Amino acid sequence: MGHLALRHSMSWEDVPAMRVCFDDRLVIEGLATGFTNGAIEAAVIHARAVLEFLGLKAVKGSTTEIAELDIRRSHDDLGVEQFRGALKFTKERALSAYPGPREEAESALATVFYAANKGLAHATASFDRNSSQSHLLEVAFRGVPVLLLNAFYRPLGLVQPNYELTFRPRDV
Repeated sequence: MGHLALRHSMSWEDVPAMRVCFDDRLVIEGLATGFTNGAIEAAVIHARAVLEFLGLKAVKGSTTEIAELDIRRSHDDLGVEQFRGALKFTKERALSAYPGPREEAESALATVFYAANKGLAHATASFDRNSSQSHLLEVAFRGVPVLLLNAFYRPLGLVQPNYELTFRPRDV
């Protein structure tokens, strides 16, 4: 949902109105950012949790680099390596899964950590539709499910759930 919300918000010159109906009854109205901002923020937090589950972390002080997680922060933190047949993801394996430039892949994953750790915890202007951070989050939102498929679902012989939402283009 966050990926879809980000793609919509990046396409707007002006934020459109939003109307939410339950059983055809209008219950919420306002700007579309009333939905998209929360969906994007939830997706950032979820993507960060998935990356840590896979064994990746941000490089301290960097907005463009990731590293392999040395140890879990807490005794109750779950990691992919705790499941028989699955291994922690290496940085190399994560970056090689992306069909584009390595630097863009690493920056995209690092942006998830940066946005979760700083961008959401403090007021920032980083979700501007024309910002490089928005583009990198879009790349990460496409890539993180692929990493989870390769590191968790496939090694365990599980079918990855279909989480993609569909939408209908509307004439405005």
